[in-house]
Amino acid sequence: MASFDFIIIGSGILGTFHALHAARAGKRVLLLEKDNRPVGATVRNFGQVVPSGLSGRWYRYGRRSLELYREIQREYDITVRQNGSVYIASDADEWQLANELYDQRRADDYPCELWSKAQILAKYPALQPDYVQGGLVFPEEISVEPDLMIHRLITYLTTKYPNVTYRVNAAVIGCEPVSGGTTVCLANGERFQAQHVLVCNGSEFRLLYPDLFARSGLVVSKLQMMQTDPMPEVALPGNILTGLTIRRYESFAECPSYASLKTPDHLAELKKWGIHILFKQALDGSIILGDSHEYATATQTDDLGFDTRESINQLMIREASRIVTFPVYRIQRSWAGFYAQTPQEIFESDLENVHIITGIGGKGMTSSAGFSEAKMKDFI
Repeated sequence: MASFDFIIIGSGILGTFHALHAARAGKRVLLLEKDNRPVGATVRNFGQVVPSGLSGRWYRYGRRSLELYREIQREYDITVRQNGSVYIASDADEWQLANELYDQRRADDYPCELWSKAQILAKYPALQPDYVQGGLVFPEEISVEPDLMIHRLITYLTTKYPNVTYRVNAAVIGCEPVSGGTTVCLANGERFQAQHVLVCNGSEFRLLYPDLFARSGLVVSKLQMMQTDPMPEVALPGNILTGLTIRRYESFAECPSYASLKTPDHLAELKKWGIHILFKQALDGSIILGDSHEYATATQTDDLGFDTRESINQLMIREASRIVTFPVYRIQRSWAGFYAQTPQEIFESDLENVHIITGIGGKGMTSSAGFSEAKMKDFI
């Protein structure tokens, strides 16, 4: 039976970065993926790496993640583009929050700028002038191509570190404690042993420890997103976040004025479905936009359905048309993404030599690199 220092179950962004940090420490690592490639939340998002939207330790992990992404990009192209983020305020309340976050981020030396309406429209002429009050810019933030990045990161990991073995179509159905470690059992009968096993299972709650997840308090969020036809004539450099994002993200929720923030009537239906409008232009000129949020408990995830609600897509298209001038109705595809989250920020549980890490929520793309670096220090 092959033996490793670490077996990591799940090759999404969280599992792969744990594998990377273990490999950097010289450990023998087996990274297992139940599908033939990662197909979960890691590849079904915008690809925005925006520490500015987070608070507390996740903001700090996000800042460290920016450094790690750039470091890897210098060695191997994982699609990192440092083209910054901008939050577009559409009314006086959102502009006030933008000013307050600007003061907070400048106080902790995170580069940011406040831009006037004229500056924003000069840089982003595709925005509707009537929508823009001003903008909060974070020039160091990055974007990646979510459908490409994780695959290139895994290639980088397995090429640079010969102490890493990567196996796909490797569904784990059991973890058995043994002297000095754990035996991992695959659906095809193969068995591997390791001193430490990390389960980074995303929203897969059936194969391993279903009873634990049933009482965990974890919920699954379903997000709807869309992608337009390529529009090379449109220039949307960087991550575009809007007034609804200012009203939703936790960094703004910590600002002094947030407690008195009221929801205007025209945003009530959008808030009901957890909609906040983001834009990210892909390398081919197409534009990803969304998203929405629906929730179910860990045991009822099937209730969310596999389809997308056209009524929600239309709500997002209508609001997006209020923000930009290009034809957002030219949609080539739409999809649903699913991620696990918990009120405790992240779910962790220790079972002898098995450590479960999931429920990172919408922080995964931004904070996984920095979080997993810190977490691996507990084991190494």
